[in-house]
Amino acid sequence: MKRAALYLRASTLDQHPETQLHDLQQLAAQCGYQIVAEFTDRISGTRAQRPGLTQLMTGARRGQFDAVLVWASDRIARSVKHFLEVLDELNHLNIEFVSFREQIDTGGPLGRAIVVIIGAIAELERNLIIERVRAGMRRARLEGQHIGRRPLELDHAAIPQDRQRGQSIRQIAKGHRISTASVQRALKQTASTTQEKVASSKAHLFCSSPLWQGLPMLNAPSREAAAEKVRSDNHADQPDGEEWPVLWPEERNSATLQKAGPQDDQKVT
Repeated sequence: MKRAALYLRASTLDQHPETQLHDLQQLAAQCGYQIVAEFTDRISGTRAQRPGLTQLMTGARRGQFDAVLVWASDRIARSVKHFLEVLDELNHLNIEFVSFREQIDTGGPLGRAIVVIIGAIAELERNLIIERVRAGMRRARLEGQHIGRRPLELDHAAIPQDRQRGQSIRQIAKGHRISTASVQRALKQTASTTQEKVASSKAHLFCSSPLWQGLPMLNAPSREAAAEKVRSDNHADQPDGEEWPVLWPEERNSATLQKAGPQDDQKVT
């Protein structure tokens, strides 16, 4: 009696491979195979690296069974290239490949040729499904519909407060039911927003000062030239080689009154 290994695969966790198991057990009983191993994967067939398939090929290389039974050819692979690689290795190890849905046995050349054709059709079917999904997504975007999960809503006020209270990143993430990366991103956004507000406040205070209001809106070279002119007007009678601060008209009048002293006040009177 030949030894057989069953390979089951479901693309998602919602699918149940037990249906495949029931059909394969009946097929093994009809063909007179002894089931010695079962391998199951819950992953997409587009991925070449799968735990169950890796264990299946390892057992085949060790000679643990003589035939591999699958429910359909696309359970092994959705790619013709990967499917042929698995099929060639099984053929090199003298292990038969039997498919329940297509009723194919690779013990003969005709069965092998049919399996190759079915593998190509399976890949074509997957490509058509991808194209239909992408077309539906394009139509949804044109209609203004949102595709994907909803944007994550973060409490940008509470997260920095929790951090200031001494809570760790993990504690904040657990309390708000978000990831640690989201917490760090929220803290960085809050810090950058605070820095922008401080810089904007400083700029507003500087622009509202009497010095800035007395100066026309000029670029940097023009402001330097205007400052140099005011400096020369204020200190035209000062000795050379000494640097003097810039005094705008309002400050210059105040400084003149302070310098005048009591004698000048009496002359004015």
